[in-house]
Amino acid sequence: MVTHEVPQPAPDRMVEAAGHPMVMGIVPGQPDLVTRTAEMWARAVGASALYCAYVDGSRFVAEEHPDGTVRHSPIDPDGMDDDWQENERHIIAHLSTVLADSPVPWVFRYLAGRPDRALTHLARAVDASGFVIGTRAPHAGSRMREFLEGSVAFRLTHHQHRPVLVVPLEIVDWKTTLWR
Repeated sequence: MVTHEVPQPAPDRMVEAAGHPMVMGIVPGQPDLVTRTAEMWARAVGASALYCAYVDGSRFVAEEHPDGTVRHSPIDPDGMDDDWQENERHIIAHLSTVLADSPVPWVFRYLAGRPDRALTHLARAVDASGFVIGTRAPHAGSRMREFLEGSVAFRLTHHQHRPVLVVPLEIVDWKTTLWR
């Protein structure tokens, strides 16, 4: 049996924030707080760019390119294949509004597959210094969904070496919650 040693986080693996991009995970309809926080941190650390990435779980990666882009295809070969383009246009239009006055250049990437893996591939490709992602707003099925699908933030923090800034989207009042 061949053992595979996974490189661990260490000072020699750190990517300097200044002059390197940051990667922000996007979910359509998420509050602008995530985008504004990512832009603020990118500006504060002197990031060269902010890579805004949406990962479409209904598609799979057919080919990964060195610049972080991917060629993707639908998981369902009989389904309509143009919905993703409308989704991409909608996300870019929204980002153009939210980031209109940003001094930090931003780039959009439409990715496919599992979010943590897709974001990690992008970060490696562009030599990003870290990630910014939002939490899931708590609601009646969010705990079950997180149990089944897992947390993107959790998987990012445990399967790659870059720091992850998680933006809270809703505060839970522990005194009034039934599931404390």
